[in-house]
Amino acid sequence: MNVFQPIPLGTRIPPRLHAVSCSLPTMRDVIGYEEKDEETVAHMCSGYPRFVIHPLLLSIERAWRERFPIGDDALWLLSSEQMANQLAAHLEDVPSRTFEHDGVIGLAHPGDDEIRKRARAFLQHTGGLLSSRAAEDYAVRHGLIPAHAPEETWKGDALERVRSTLAPYLYPDAVENIRLGPSGMNAFWAAFNAVSELQRPRGRDTWLQVGWLYLDTGAILAKFTHARFIRIYDVHDRSAIETAFREHGDRLAGVVTEVTTNPLMQTVDLPWLAALAREHGACMVVDPSITSPRNVDVTPHADIIVNSLTKYAACEGDVILGAVAINPTARNSKQLIQRVSSFLEPVYPRDLARLAAEIGQYDAFIDTLNTNARQVIDYLRNRSRGVRRLFWSLQEDSRANFLRLARAPDRIGPVFSFEIDGPMPAFYDAVPLPKGPSFGMRNTLLCPFIYLAHYDLVTDEAGRRQLAAAGVSPDLLRISIGAEPAEAIIEAFEIGFRAAGL
Repeated sequence: MNVFQPIPLGTRIPPRLHAVSCSLPTMRDVIGYEEKDEETVAHMCSGYPRFVIHPLLLSIERAWRERFPIGDDALWLLSSEQMANQLAAHLEDVPSRTFEHDGVIGLAHPGDDEIRKRARAFLQHTGGLLSSRAAEDYAVRHGLIPAHAPEETWKGDALERVRSTLAPYLYPDAVENIRLGPSGMNAFWAAFNAVSELQRPRGRDTWLQVGWLYLDTGAILAKFTHARFIRIYDVHDRSAIETAFREHGDRLAGVVTEVTTNPLMQTVDLPWLAALAREHGACMVVDPSITSPRNVDVTPHADIIVNSLTKYAACEGDVILGAVAINPTARNSKQLIQRVSSFLEPVYPRDLARLAAEIGQYDAFIDTLNTNARQVIDYLRNRSRGVRRLFWSLQEDSRANFLRLARAPDRIGPVFSFEIDGPMPAFYDAVPLPKGPSFGMRNTLLCPFIYLAHYDLVTDEAGRRQLAAAGVSPDLLRISIGAEPAEAIIEAFEIGFRAAGL
C-alpha cells in the first residue's frame, strides 16, 4: 500500500502557505536544523510558526528596513501593541522603538546575539509573533506578493462556530467562558498571568508543575516565577506531591499538569491532585491538548483549561490558535475571565475564519485517529521485537488514572511515544512517514521529540542526566497518528524496523 511519498527537507506539511509543520526526513536534517547548519536552513521553506519566522514576515521585515530607520537593529513583527510593550519590558534596560504601519506593529532594538535570543525565546514562549495570514494580507496590499493563497474560510459567525463546537467538551453551560488566543502557548501565557495577578496580593507566588510538560509551558514557569517554582516530573510520586503542598501550600498560586503529559503520555490522578490544589487555595490549570478535550473530560477538576486548537480542531494543519476555558464554578471565576481576556493576544480574523471552516470535522476526525492509533499500538505491542518501551495513554502506570477521565474506553488519543530496540537514526531515516514537529492533523507525523524540543539537554552531559532522572530517553520518538489507512502506517513501520535490523 504505497500511501506515503518522500517529502524533501524543509517542505511544508501539509503543502500549503500557512502549514504548521515542515519535513525533517533524516536525523542529519534534525541536527542541522537545531544547530542552524547553513545547508539545512537553506532548504527550510517554513516551520512551526512560534519557532520559525514565516517567510511572509521576513518579506515585510525587508520592506520595513527600507521604509523605516531601523539600521542593524533586531526587528520583530508582533501580534499587538500590548505584546510590543511586554517584549520591551522583558528586555528591561535594552532601548527599543515601536513602529506601526497599516495595522502591523513592530518592535526594534539593538543588541548582541544573546539579547536577540532572549527576545526570540520570549516570543516563542508567549506566541507573540504576527500571524502569517495577517502578514499575507499586508503583503498583498503592499505588492510584496501578487495574491492570496486560495483556501476555504467560514462565511458566517466564526467565533460562534468555534465556541459551539468546543463547548460540549469544555463548559456547555458557559460558552462565554471560552476565550480564544492566537496559539495554545498564548492561551497558557494568559492563564499564567491571570492567576499570578490574582494570587500575588494574597501572598501566593509559587507554582507547581506535575509531570514532564511541554517545552514552553515549563519555560514560562521556570523563567517568570522568579525561581518560586516546584517541578515534580513523576506524576505518580504522591509523597513528593503531598510534601510540596504541605511545605508550600500557603504560597501556591497555581498547579499545572497535562492530560496526558508530553511526551511520556502519563496521567496524574487528577481528581486527587485537584482536590489538593483547592484545599490549599491554588488554581488548577490543566492542558488536555495531547489527547484532546473530546477524548478526556477534565472539566470537573480544572479551574482553567488551556487547549491548543492547532491540534485536532485545525485538522488540516494550517492554523495556529488556542483556547482558554474557565470553570464557572471555580473560585474567582469572573475575575479570572476578566484577567485572562486582558492578557490574551487578539486572534486574527482570517485565522479564526479558517479554523471555523475546519472545525466541523472535529468529532469524526478525532474518532478516526483514535481508531487508527489503536490498530497501530496493538501492532507494536504484539510485534515480537522492535519496541523497547511504549508510552501511551493506557500504559500500566497511568491506565486507571486515564480511564477515570476518558469519555469512553476507546478514546485513547492518537499521540504516543516509543523507543526502539535498535539504532534509532537508522529507523528514523528509513521509515517512509511524514517527519516533522506538531501533531493532531490529517498527516501522520513522526519526530525525535527530545532532539527537537530539548536539544540543549541532548547535547550536554548534565542535560542527559536531567533527562535520565525524569525517565526520558534522548532517542525517544513521538508519533501523531493521522487519517491515512492504519495498514499503510504499519507497513511504513515495518520498513523502518527492517532498516534498523529488527
